[in-house]
Amino acid sequence: MAMRALYNEIRAMKVREVPAYLKPRLTWANVKKSTDQAVDRYIEKYIETSSPEPIFHICFGGMAFSYLVGLPQERRHLEHLEKHGGH
Repeated sequence: MAMRALYNEIRAMKVREVPAYLKPRLTWANVKKSTDQAVDRYIEKYIETSSPEPIFHICFGGMAFSYLVGLPQERRHLEHLEKHGGH
């Protein structure tokens, strides 16, 4: 929702106006504050309600992370197979 609101505000601006609009919002204090708020909302929504969803978030997040970490090696392996014809 926040991204949609940001997009709607930026959409009406000219390109020259966007950096001046974004610069005060991308300070370290604002980023930290919004991150803290997001963590607090997550804790309220999932942790305090004893929901099993954080387990799923960890499992699927770990799967995606391991896939992305192993992807460069897999691509090099496939490229090697294509160059040398199979084995």
